[in-house]
Amino acid sequence: MTVSFALHGVGVSSGIAIGRAQLVSHATREVAHYTIPKSQVESEIARFESAVAEVQHELEGLHTALTSGDVPGEFGAFLDVHWMILNDPTLSEAPKRIIVEQRCNAEWALTLQMNVLVEQFDQIEDPYLRERKADVVQVGERVLKRLMGRPGTLPSPSAEEQTILVAHDLSPADVIQFKHHHFAAFLTDLGGATSHTAIVARSLNVPAVVATHNARQLIREGEMLIVDGGRHVVIVNPDRSVLGEYRLRQDELELARQKLRRLRSKRAETLDGVRVELEANIELPEDIDQANANGAAGVGLFRSEFLFLNRNDLPSEDEQFEAYRKVAEGMQGKPVTIRTFDLGADKQPHEFELTRVAPNPALGLRAVRFCLAEPRLFQTQLRAILRASHYGNVRILIPMLASVSEIDQTFAMIERAKATLAEQGVPFRPDTKIGGMIEIPAAVLSIGAFLRKLDFLSIGTNDLIQYTLAVDRADEAVSHLYDPLHPAVLKLIGLAIGSATKAGRPIAVCGEMAGEQELTRLLLGLGLREFSMHPSQLLTVKHRVLQTNIAAGASIVDRIRRVDDPERLKALLERLNALA
Repeated sequence: MTVSFALHGVGVSSGIAIGRAQLVSHATREVAHYTIPKSQVESEIARFESAVAEVQHELEGLHTALTSGDVPGEFGAFLDVHWMILNDPTLSEAPKRIIVEQRCNAEWALTLQMNVLVEQFDQIEDPYLRERKADVVQVGERVLKRLMGRPGTLPSPSAEEQTILVAHDLSPADVIQFKHHHFAAFLTDLGGATSHTAIVARSLNVPAVVATHNARQLIREGEMLIVDGGRHVVIVNPDRSVLGEYRLRQDELELARQKLRRLRSKRAETLDGVRVELEANIELPEDIDQANANGAAGVGLFRSEFLFLNRNDLPSEDEQFEAYRKVAEGMQGKPVTIRTFDLGADKQPHEFELTRVAPNPALGLRAVRFCLAEPRLFQTQLRAILRASHYGNVRILIPMLASVSEIDQTFAMIERAKATLAEQGVPFRPDTKIGGMIEIPAAVLSIGAFLRKLDFLSIGTNDLIQYTLAVDRADEAVSHLYDPLHPAVLKLIGLAIGSATKAGRPIAVCGEMAGEQELTRLLLGLGLREFSMHPSQLLTVKHRVLQTNIAAGASIVDRIRRVDDPERLKALLERLNALA
């Protein structure tokens, strides 16, 4: 007799999936402990080294898939972290000493060392570094599975019906394989809305619910599941009526997606005739296919740092130039905004790995600060971008600007790059536009000076919210305080948009807020006319733009600007979105 029940968690990727459960084992919970003879110590060490080498080979395969453009660019940073952990002596060498000292099997030695590392991470005060504990466990799990004779890759789903993975936890490297195996969805005991795995799931548009706490223990192999990412729920063994209801909802969602696809070539214009530009955020050149398929008016943010990650060397000027040129040509004259690399802190190329631990990576040597500290690396990228400007409508965007002096130093670097190209007779557009990211409250409060020097601005709401509210959204203990609708955040965004508009300078929003349909009318009311988002969000936001009359909601937006009470603000936003 089957029992129907529901599990609640955190829906990190919306959508509905119906399929059979496929359980993923959790190796650390099944490790045996036994003593080995002294004569077998060397062979046991060799077995451990072989398992590490197999995982290295597995990660290299994923690296190759990434560089071939077969997976989204977000995976690069995650794989890079796992590669470094795997090759760190605390994980790759310490277990061998334990094997020698305790004459125990390799699985047990690795488990003991993982426990030591987890305890050390638990004592770290910095929330970002403390969160890397999950990465250590995920890498150790992969090695353990090899030692225990299990495949490191995910099982292939049945061809007859969709399969839903159920796991205690999944690493980003695991989730990458959704691209090849086409699982319908996944759910895990652990995780949060801002975890690496959640970010990967959203990039792949895979329905997912995490933080279910005990799904792996309660669900049995082959049981029928419904994963509803939008409602944060998993239904186990649904009865016929519930199953029928969800199949109907699936059909309705698919019909809605088909209708949205019809908007691809339609101009983004409000009911009262205001033209809006909807552009795409991309990580790799291959992403332009999805951007064009969803009718992007251009590339509002090319995160160039993903060209630098997940590799042991730095991309050459020619390699970068080819990547930038491919995007410029692929967008056929539409604007392509290339953000100079936002490296540093957690996104560190191997050649520039820091020998010290930054006390607070978010406030450390990153983005434009890192660029100016590494002029050779910066000069190479600037030359590559300028060379690509000859092949399309390329713009340069500088991240994390906080002061006019940083703008002046960057301009000097750009002029130097132009001079060397001119001397060599290399073609480029000398009038290439240069813009700045507004991600720091100080940048908003000194925006007048920025507007006098820069051609355009782009608001990075993710960091602007984090720095305004002093909230690390990756820290589960405080992530609930990360609020795009905080009155202070809205005041800063409104000030930035208003100042740029008055000065006649273009300004965009390229953070997560740009792709949230519930915020589209509010941002339009604040004066925003250029949005940049993940390509998968373009048509949903366009649909909202087409249904909006900015003038009709102006009085509500004015009240939102003046409100300091969060509850009243949310009520006003609901009224704004309810307008016909």
